[in-house]
Amino acid sequence: MQKEEVYRFLTQIPKGKVVTYGQIAEHLGNKKYARAVGNVLHANPDPARFPCYKVVSAAGKLSAQFADGGIDVQKARLERDGIEVCNYRVDLKKFQYSEKK
Repeated sequence: MQKEEVYRFLTQIPKGKVVTYGQIAEHLGNKKYARAVGNVLHANPDPARFPCYKVVSAAGKLSAQFADGGIDVQKARLERDGIEVCNYRVDLKKFQYSEKK
């Protein structure tokens, strides 16, 4: 898994949608790399260019360890994108990005 691939995938997520760590890992070839994806995102060199705030857990939870300002910043950014956040959780059925194949 190349970190550049993780960052490139982030740029494909449309406004109003989120993805999970496992979803990114699966896109890159192995769902077991979800933790590695989290590590890459934590070291995001350019959060404005690579919107890691759009990544949530498999249960839709926001990251308590969100590297670019904390969980409340992540929540605010998601809400600015039109994503409803309730108790620091996103409804994946409603807001999860699905790649068209």
